[in-house]
Amino acid sequence: MSDVLQVSHIVKKFGQATVLQDISFTIEAGEVFGFLGPNGAGKSTTIRTILGLLQPTSGQIKLLGQDITAHVVQTHQQLAYVPGDVFLWPNLTGGEIIDLLLRMGGHPRTKRVEELIKKFELDPRKKAHTYSKGNRQKVAIIAALSADVPFYIFDEPTSGLDPLQERHFQEEIVQLKAAGKTVLLSSHILSEVEKLVDRVAIIRAGQIIEIGTLADMQHHAALNVKATVDMPALFENYAQYQAFGHEVQFTADRQQLATVMQQLQQAGVTDVQITPPTLEDIFMQYYNAEDGGQHA
Repeated sequence: MSDVLQVSHIVKKFGQATVLQDISFTIEAGEVFGFLGPNGAGKSTTIRTILGLLQPTSGQIKLLGQDITAHVVQTHQQLAYVPGDVFLWPNLTGGEIIDLLLRMGGHPRTKRVEELIKKFELDPRKKAHTYSKGNRQKVAIIAALSADVPFYIFDEPTSGLDPLQERHFQEEIVQLKAAGKTVLLSSHILSEVEKLVDRVAIIRAGQIIEIGTLADMQHHAALNVKATVDMPALFENYAQYQAFGHEVQFTADRQQLATVMQQLQQAGVTDVQITPPTLEDIFMQYYNAEDGGQHA
């Protein structure tokens, strides 16, 4: 596959403060790429730099082979963007704003607009100043999804949406992928990311600490163990240990699996479940390791 986005050694400083430190990653054509980190980690700063809204202190970003900082207008015609907090023209209706955003991007209005308005249950006749946060997000999502571009950037797009609308958004991402489109998705809803992405980058304190597929990360991360045993105290030294009567829960590295099985037998096991970590588990394991065992 060819790379749609190339982010190479990006550094961003505000005065003496360095907020992005040597950020590098690529996103391939047709890929849904997850970008994860807590508030303040550098996700939105990275995305704004990719969009050309911020100038990097050093480094280079290319979209479809073009330098974004040198060709801002041309590259913006190749992408659609939804931020996590949408501000709209207060005296325009939702429908007028969708049309305006499409015209500004050089995209025609098609029947896709009406399909999405119906799907996301937006009243396009209301003025933007009457909209809730969720409805403001819907306007931006509908405008972005109505644009036929090769690259989509979603930065916490479902903030304010109810669970049904979140599911509709996920369906649209699946359709974009099926159509060969490329997506950068940043979301605090890790279960949402887990369902959709091909690869994930985890950012902490302005640095990328891991990039890989979910399967690769699961292979290296600790397993979740849940068992019913006669002697729960045998497992007190394992990470994330919890006991509820005779039921224990803990995590164990794959290298410990043979030892765990022996100890389960010694402890009089009557039921056991060993499962790979979820994306949330992986995320917290990386953050806890970086913080010396303290939660981020």
